[in-house]
Amino acid sequence: MRLPITAWASITHRATGVFLFVGMALLLWGLDLSLASEETFASLKVGLAHPLTKFVLWALLSGLIYHSLAGVKHLVMDFGFGETMEGGIIGVKIVVSMSVILAVLAGVWIW
Repeated sequence: MRLPITAWASITHRATGVFLFVGMALLLWGLDLSLASEETFASLKVGLAHPLTKFVLWALLSGLIYHSLAGVKHLVMDFGFGETMEGGIIGVKIVVSMSVILAVLAGVWIW
């Protein structure tokens, strides 16, 4: 059985939602550290300069970008636009292309 591209986009939308839910725990932990004391804020600032940390932040931001754009696509479909297979494929292509462009821009911004 071969899934259509619209099914893959829907599955990816759900997966990024789970990814963001888990990522929010990391971000809240970082916020807690930054507010605890000046020393933990300074150590967090040093930690955020590490390339692996920047990659994780970029991955979370990229997931947020894709999840948000796919969510808007779902809202547009709820209003009755793009409900056909052709419309769904066009919507997926728009979401993926915009996500790639914005993820690249987010990477430039982070690094």
